[in-house]
Amino acid sequence: MSSKTLKRIAAALDRMAPAPQSAPDFDAADAFVWHTGPDRLEPVAQVSRVDVSLLVGINRSRDTLLTNTLQFARGLPANNALLWGARGMGKSSLVKAVHASVCDQGLPLKVVEMQREDLPTVSRLLGHLRSSKHRFVLFCDDLSFSHDDQHYKSLKAVLDGGIEGRPDNVLFYATSNRRHLMPRDMIENERSSGINPSEAVEEKVSLSDRFGLWLGFHPCSQDDYLAMIRGYCTAHNVEIDDDTLRAEAIEWQATRGSRSGRVAWQFFVDLAGRKGVSLS
Repeated sequence: MSSKTLKRIAAALDRMAPAPQSAPDFDAADAFVWHTGPDRLEPVAQVSRVDVSLLVGINRSRDTLLTNTLQFARGLPANNALLWGARGMGKSSLVKAVHASVCDQGLPLKVVEMQREDLPTVSRLLGHLRSSKHRFVLFCDDLSFSHDDQHYKSLKAVLDGGIEGRPDNVLFYATSNRRHLMPRDMIENERSSGINPSEAVEEKVSLSDRFGLWLGFHPCSQDDYLAMIRGYCTAHNVEIDDDTLRAEAIEWQATRGSRSGRVAWQFFVDLAGRKGVSLS
């Protein structure tokens, strides 16, 4: 093969190879989203979140997660946290609200959100975070795994596995509707049909055991549901008398077939629109 041909091949390979990624500018924002193809950390100028004071009915989980996050932001020991339970009860909202509360106290803490589908790339992300002087909460929302999903093995390295271990400046928070991150029928099937059923179950259930904090979220009471809406009304200056709010809010939740923080917010959005109040 001639040298000219080799040069053309080398030039073609250079064009095909992605340009090396520059080091992320972590001073650009307090929040980032991890993207792949190519790998990059996109700064988020304005995070979609509510004030921590508006999260009603989850006081114990709120105080526990806030204390844990403050310890971490101050350079003290802290645990990875799994927020699990009823849908729409403020799990992801609490993570974002706690981050904002910590930053408001003058502690420089960054939050990085990554998608469950990108877990196989987590070692590359940790490489970026490990070399930074900042402290990070790595956040994965709506985390769960199906019976044939192998992504959970990547997550073990984030929590406490791997030869390097989790970087001292990274904490992992995840939300899930499932306490053990796996479908119940999948765990029961492993018990009934596996050659070594106890070993198969232990491998999968052990993933959630690697979270130091388990914070449970349960369906809210009617009083909490109404208190959430009243809190939103007060925060956004939407005027409505208690009897009217109660009647309309209960009718709204009856049409949805459930009560939750999400349903409360959806009712409030409708109410604010009818009252001509902007929420921007």
